[in-house]
Amino acid sequence: MREITASGQTLEEAVQSALEQLNTTRDQVEIEVIDEGKKGFLGLFGSRAVVKVKLAKNNIAETEAFIANVTNNMGAKVEIKTTVANTHVTFELSGEKIALLIGKRGQTLNALQYLVHLVLNKNTKQFYTVTLDAEGYRQRRKETLETLALKMADKAARLNKKVALEPMPAFERKIIHNALQGNATVSTYSDGREPHRHIVIKPS
Repeated sequence: MREITASGQTLEEAVQSALEQLNTTRDQVEIEVIDEGKKGFLGLFGSRAVVKVKLAKNNIAETEAFIANVTNNMGAKVEIKTTVANTHVTFELSGEKIALLIGKRGQTLNALQYLVHLVLNKNTKQFYTVTLDAEGYRQRRKETLETLALKMADKAARLNKKVALEPMPAFERKIIHNALQGNATVSTYSDGREPHRHIVIKPS
């Protein structure tokens, strides 16, 4: 991790000097003020501002390396495409043995996503949410869940009884809730404890 000490007539000048030397931007560094600097008589001969600036830990790059290492150990070498939108990071995986990383109903991919989330947010001030995808699996799974939601809602309304779905992670349960939000014939709620928390569809 590179770190330098820089000075200037003002704090801003000192920071800018450091950024130029590190060839980076303010959002990529951590700044420690050593001396704010003081102006002397008529603004002359005052003490200069001094700052210590170091490149912040690049958790996204480290997380990419973690993904590459884990998937390689699983026997599935992948290419990783990373997209950052504000505080949400999407890692899109592609490769020959991608099915190995998805697992039954996405269980392996969900477990990997949980680990990736922990690694990305380790020892950092910035909190990120994460999506780990594999050749468009998340969109296909979303469409499958939406179809399932409509089918089970119809069943609940037709039989006039509650229908419990299989346990799902929170982000998949949200897809079910959203799919049936405007359905006047049923309502939904989550029941049970993790990792067995599931959605119940109830006739209105």
